[in-house]
Amino acid sequence: MANLKELRNRISSVSSTQKITKAMQMVAASKLRRAQENVETARPYSDKLGDILNNLSASFSGQDNAPELLAGNGNDKSHLLIVATSERGLCGGFNTSIVKLVKEHISQLKGEGKEVKLIVIGKKGKELLQRDFGQEIIDIYDFSEVKDLGFIEAEKVAENILSLFEEGKFDICSLYFAKFESVLSQVPICQKLIPFDIESEVEEEKEKDIENICYEYEPDEEDILKELLPKNLSVQILRALLENVASEFGARLTAMDNATRNASDMIDDLTITYNRSRQASITSELIEIISGAEAL
Repeated sequence: MANLKELRNRISSVSSTQKITKAMQMVAASKLRRAQENVETARPYSDKLGDILNNLSASFSGQDNAPELLAGNGNDKSHLLIVATSERGLCGGFNTSIVKLVKEHISQLKGEGKEVKLIVIGKKGKELLQRDFGQEIIDIYDFSEVKDLGFIEAEKVAENILSLFEEGKFDICSLYFAKFESVLSQVPICQKLIPFDIESEVEEEKEKDIENICYEYEPDEEDILKELLPKNLSVQILRALLENVASEFGARLTAMDNATRNASDMIDDLTITYNRSRQASITSELIEIISGAEAL
């Protein structure tokens, strides 16, 4: 059993850790609200842009003159995976859940004889993927110095992807991130970026609404697609980054709340042990004094 000094030191150490986790919990809670607002603001724009592209893409289905970003280059041998993670840890299973999904898909693609390349956004993704798939990583983005992620950062990643696609470095591109649903729920998902994934399943009511609407485009659909498809790439990456930020703060808030509660329970247990040890020590000293007095 630890002596009284060791128990006091442990109680002091756990109390200091509890103050840190409590402070991190409060910081995460304050930042989560703004991050959640950013996500809720970005989603309607991203969804509406997707609807427009879906409507425009319908007229190019199966045609030879469709843009490559829409129809692809006809191959599926080389896959580029964009993995978006956080720059910092202490956020529970947020990063590991994304990387787990990525590793499953890499194993599946390699089992089918496909070539895999990785672009990692965030230090934690690099750390988790470096050991097993270091050779597949072709680029890493570190936005730890950026206070508020925005369109500039997303466009930087998108321009790199477009450049690689034009050079024929890959055939299919997918994006991995965690979708924010609530403080307790962040769902890792995979979204295909290139070729553009046309939604095949549309609700009946939405289909009826689309059938009743006649769109007239100026200039023609092909010119609009050539402009919107690269922009959509930046928009989808921006949305993924914003979803990740909100998910990170939500996961950190939950993790630090659990850590604070665990520290409180540990302090209670250590305090009980300390009091019992102290009482046993006092009792032992009293017995020695009484025994000494009786011997005289």
